[in-house]
Formats: sequence, structure tokens, C-alpha cells
Amino acid sequence: MNSIKRLRTSVLHAAVLTLAAMPVAASAQSSVTFYGVLDAGVTYVSNAGGAHQVKFDDGVSYANRWGVKGSEDLGGGLKAIFKLESGFHLGNGQISNNGSLFGRAAYVGLQSDWGTLTFGNQIDMTQEMVYLYNVSAWASGYAINQGDFDRMNGDHLPNAVKFMSNTYGGFQFGGMYSFSNTPGSFHNGSAWSVGAQYQRGAFAMGTAYTQLNSPSGQYAFDPYAMIGVHSFFGQPSASVGPGTGAINDLYANTPFPVDKQGAFGVGASYAIGNVTLMGDFTYTQIKALGQSQHMQVGEGGANWQVTPALSVVGGYQYTHFDAHHWNMLSAGVHYLLSKRTDVYLSGDWLKASQGVDAVIGYSFTPSTTTTQADVRIGMRHSF
Repeated sequence: MNSIKRLRTSVLHAAVLTLAAMPVAASAQSSVTFYGVLDAGVTYVSNAGGAHQVKFDDGVSYANRWGVKGSEDLGGGLKAIFKLESGFHLGNGQISNNGSLFGRAAYVGLQSDWGTLTFGNQIDMTQEMVYLYNVSAWASGYAINQGDFDRMNGDHLPNAVKFMSNTYGGFQFGGMYSFSNTPGSFHNGSAWSVGAQYQRGAFAMGTAYTQLNSPSGQYAFDPYAMIGVHSFFGQPSASVGPGTGAINDLYANTPFPVDKQGAFGVGASYAIGNVTLMGDFTYTQIKALGQSQHMQVGEGGANWQVTPALSVVGGYQYTHFDAHHWNMLSAGVHYLLSKRTDVYLSGDWLKASQGVDAVIGYSFTPSTTTTQADVRIGMRHSF
């Protein structure tokens, strides 16, 4: 048995260092699995900083990742579990998630008949409970809600303690707390998240609330890049160069000082034959400079499973924030070449109110007009 354990450890180390794509079963009571997703394609953008753009882009339909996860049976219905997951860019091989090697997930924990308790870098409850109803983003990976203010893009919380209950009669709940780890400041930089979901037959519903105190790092605020506004909380967020007309993003290098970001979300879906209707609503409060502003996002759409291999997804999204509004249409067609490989075609069209430079999903350089559109063709492979 000792030799088997040494073999298991050696294989795990080799997987982490070489990305060798192989599942490993070390014994009847424990397992280690290596997995990943690769997504790449070409995107056309109608207006990015004043000109159209054709570019290679990756991690759009699904974020590129590789990971190692495993469990060990401790007896009495108790298991030890772990997960390490890293994001990266196919175009240049660089690590994503703000340069963190395991920025997508890095946790260890215990699983029992009551639920799962984990410690580390983990997805928040908004992703656990509401993210799946973001129909526009399923149609096109670019179509996240404006600026991701409501954290519907599948976000994580570091230094977190998290509990997820088991499912009882279709109902599940969870909560987590993210420590700031800052000496002398327990509050600033901390975060917490709670949520619940219910599923019965063709109906599913989820709700969550996530709050960040003084968000920083990859979740810091750059208002112009995020939603294309020239002012934020009454302060200039972008300036126009005299004579040249060039846009200067005033918070590209120094984040806008936000004290609190609190995002509530609720979503639901209902399947009618091979068509699944989906929708969600989010309400986000941003506090900064002694003021408070709110963003509301509502969206709806459907996923039509035309054949087992072909699906068509479409969604409409409306956003209101600080007297501005955005209307966006998104659509996508996915075709499975196999259970693990698909090709897809997607597109978005965004119209913002006057004075806002439209930017789809915090994904491109803002347009120099109130509209922006994109078309993408790509492929995804999972292993």
C-alpha cells in the first residue's frame, strides 16, 4: 500500500508540472483526476477605440483552464477533497486571473452527508446559484453583464471558508467568508457571499448575495474600461485629448476607490420540451466617496436544443445605472463534433445611452460611439 501511495504522489506531481492529461486512480478509496478546457477562435469587433478590429481571442465561450482534483475516503461517510485549477491564454501561453497560478480554484476540505466545508480560493455563491441563468453569456461568452458589477461572470473569492449543503428535496444552500488577511484591518479587503437554489422537474431557481469591502486586485474598478462612462460618482473617469480626440482612461493604472460592492441576483429557468427559457435580475449597490449608486440588470432568453448536436441560444439584456442605460442582443449557435469538442458562431450588438462609449462585457476597447458589435467563430475542446 505504501508503494501505491508513493506512485499516486509521483503521478500528481508529474501532472502539475507537465500538464500530462491523464486521470489517476490511486486506490479503491481515493482518486486524482486531471482535466481541462481549451477555447480559441477569431473575433470581429465593429468599433474598438475608433476602428474595427479582427483578432485572435481565446477563453471566450469557456475560460481556458487545466486542473487537478481528488478525493480520499476517510470512512464513516467522510471524504477529504481538494482542487487546483489554473486559467491561461492559448494565444500567448500566459497565466490569466491576474497572474495567479491557481487563480481559478485552490482549496482543500471535507465532504460529509451534511455538506462540504472547504478552505481556499473558491467561486462565490453568485456563480454557484445564479450564474447558470445568464442566458446572454451562454449565447456569447462576451455578453457578461455590464462591467461585471454584479459578479455574474463567474468570479472567485480568495482566503475563503465556504460551506455548501447537500441537496434536500431539490433545495441547496451555502455561504462563505473571505478574509482580508491585512494586519490591522479585518474589514477592508474582506468579502462574504450567501445563496440558495431549488430544482424540481423542469423548473430551477437560484438566488445569491455577494459583498466585497474595498474591492482590489482583479476586481478593482476601472469605470471607463468596464462600462464606457466618462464620469463615475461625479468624478471624471476619462478625458478627451484636445485636437487629437484620443481617450485617456484616468483609472487604467490606479483603481477608482470603491468602499463597497454588494450584488444581489436571482434567476430561473423552465424547460418546455427541447427549449429552456432562462432569465435573471441583478441589483448591485456601489458605495464610494460617501455616495451610493445602483445598477439594475434584467435579461431573458432561451436555449433551443434543435438536435442532440445542435443548439441555438439567444438573449436580450437591459441595464440601468446612474441615469444611463444599455440594451444588448446576443445570439449563438453551437454544434457538437463529439461529446468533448464543439464549434460555434456567436455575436452581440450593444446600444448605450448618449454620452457613453459602448463596450460589450468589459471585453474590448470601448467604442467611440454609443454602439458596438462583435461576431466570433471558435471551437472548444474539453478533456
